[in-house]
Amino acid sequence: MADLQGVDMAVLTQALRRRWRRDAMVTAVTALSAGAASDTFAVDVALNEELRSLIFQRSPSGGPVEGALPKYVQARLQRRVQEHGLPVAEVVCILEPEDRLGQGFLMQRVAGESLAPKYLRDDTFAPARAVMAQQCGSILARLHALPTDLFKDLPLARASTTDQIARLEAMYRGFDVDLPVFELAFSWLKRHVPPPVGTALVHGDFRSGNFLVQPAEGIVAVLDWELAHIGDPLEDLGWLCVNSWRFGNWRLPVGGFGDREDLYAAYQAAGGHIDRPAMWFWEIYGTLRWGLSCLQLAHQHLSGSVVSVERAAIGRRVSETEIDLLHLIDKGTI
Repeated sequence: MADLQGVDMAVLTQALRRRWRRDAMVTAVTALSAGAASDTFAVDVALNEELRSLIFQRSPSGGPVEGALPKYVQARLQRRVQEHGLPVAEVVCILEPEDRLGQGFLMQRVAGESLAPKYLRDDTFAPARAVMAQQCGSILARLHALPTDLFKDLPLARASTTDQIARLEAMYRGFDVDLPVFELAFSWLKRHVPPPVGTALVHGDFRSGNFLVQPAEGIVAVLDWELAHIGDPLEDLGWLCVNSWRFGNWRLPVGGFGDREDLYAAYQAAGGHIDRPAMWFWEIYGTLRWGLSCLQLAHQHLSGSVVSVERAAIGRRVSETEIDLLHLIDKGTI
């Protein structure tokens, strides 16, 4: 029997039985999102009289984001990070081609709110917001302290900051558009590349919207590891402070819930190193990177490669990033 989202519950049941429990039975599959990086489903599984709640992520029907990890690599990475004490959902099953379900994996479903506007505005989450900047600093410091040799068998991208800028610029040139603000940003970045504070596993998309948050506990899990790579750890902190991830709470630069000083203090207390001029660089880099992502999604729709109202709508946000870039370059902060 296939559900409306194209996930065959009988086939999924067999995949789980081969790796998990012979008496497992998938009882429900519910689509949660069809984003650019993953198609995501909630999966209910009966084990005798017990009900287990899982999340199924697979490569998106419209094709993966450029630079995203294959799902089997993402799953192995998440397992390794979770085994070393980071707040990540436990991976229970990595799919193989013979499973006939696409490239993907299943993980435990963690209770929490993932919608940033909800936990940024709802009074119920006020206790969480009070500690989330410190939690982010601590989580990132622990992540960046992991030896990169732990991941040497995984095909993670490794590039210098200069190479990363060059890749972004090559992507931009491929769209054959002329955006003066983006041209200015590329020129500024090339002239202000900071010396790296180190080399670490970088989450690559550590921001509001990629956390599971509980009202009293704050962040209970970090989501969406498909853009992980080896690089300068400060990239993660700069990305977290990009204005777009504040969801309108622009006066709170850390994800719309906290202040930079709290983030930096917690990061340093947990063993991380902060270079303030470099943080300015990485916020500008992150803002330009998001602007290019918006441009890419719009291009996919306009070219007809992935016809999607959602991607077209996100494309309209290029102008927001242009305003942010001008403000950051001129004022040094937002």
